[in-house]
Amino acid sequence: MLAYRQGDAGAFEVLYARHKGPLYRFVLRSVRERGLAEELYQEIWMRVIEARGRYTVQAKFTTWLYTIAHNRLADHWRKRGLKLVELADHDAPAPAADEPESRAQGRQSLQRFAAALGALPEAQREAFLLHEESGMSVAEIAAATGVGEEAAKSRVRYALAKLREAMADG
Repeated sequence: MLAYRQGDAGAFEVLYARHKGPLYRFVLRSVRERGLAEELYQEIWMRVIEARGRYTVQAKFTTWLYTIAHNRLADHWRKRGLKLVELADHDAPAPAADEPESRAQGRQSLQRFAAALGALPEAQREAFLLHEESGMSVAEIAAATGVGEEAAKSRVRYALAKLREAMADG
């Protein structure tokens, strides 16, 4: 990011290539609507571009990027009161076996997981997604979301416990 701040457009391409997948999945799983996710995703990258001149190293780039994403999503939810919907079937991973029964079980498991993820309190869902989708540490999640490390750690722990419980009940 420092090279990009100095005018190296190639540095932005490297950053974008490195972070595009995890960031997009985080946004998509946060809002559950592909068109909206794409719009918010582009807005997040636009904010990165607009902020390049002000960028200073205070944490890892990933933490800074997901702080921007967190703030943009928080703005969106506040303005629209958005409710989550379940993942569409096309987001389902391919089943291990190609048999109809395996596919049905896989789809049911995915639907249970999506419902459990959607039922989590917003803060826990966000912490879980930052940890799992973006590979962020508890300290990085705390920095990105503006909470203490213990709060971030609790959010991840409670989210995992609730998701495990929901999946075990099925």
